[in-house]
Amino acid sequence: MKLLKEFKEFAVKGNMMDMAIGIIIGAAFNKVIDVLAKQVLLPPLSLLSDGANFQDKKLILREALLDTSGAVITSEVAVEYGALFEVFIDFIIIGFTVFIVVKAMNRLRSKAQDTKDETVTTPKDIELLSDLRNLMEEQNRLLRSKVSK
Repeated sequence: MKLLKEFKEFAVKGNMMDMAIGIIIGAAFNKVIDVLAKQVLLPPLSLLSDGANFQDKKLILREALLDTSGAVITSEVAVEYGALFEVFIDFIIIGFTVFIVVKAMNRLRSKAQDTKDETVTTPKDIELLSDLRNLMEEQNRLLRSKVSK
């Protein structure tokens, strides 16, 4: 019964909703990044590499042995580095794309939190904190001027 009560508190406090929203937005963001990387950034890179398919690249350590009928006696032993190279390129592109998107979002967030920027509506909590800071600075100046006299 205690476990049910703890779960109810967890769900009511919003933690579960925050997690669900984060997971949903993360899944949607993953799709955006995937399309941006594979449909926008990879095609120009494909042109630079003359359309080479890295998936097929491999270093053959031992050729496959075939009998006279074409059946495989011993299979080929190879290090297939092409797939690793392709995944590594995807990782670099996706990582760079995420970096650019997060950098843009941080720029927007810092612009929204800038109290001196008149073009963006400052959130009420930041505006109130800014007003409190200004009042405290003014109060400190008045107190210092009284002490120095």
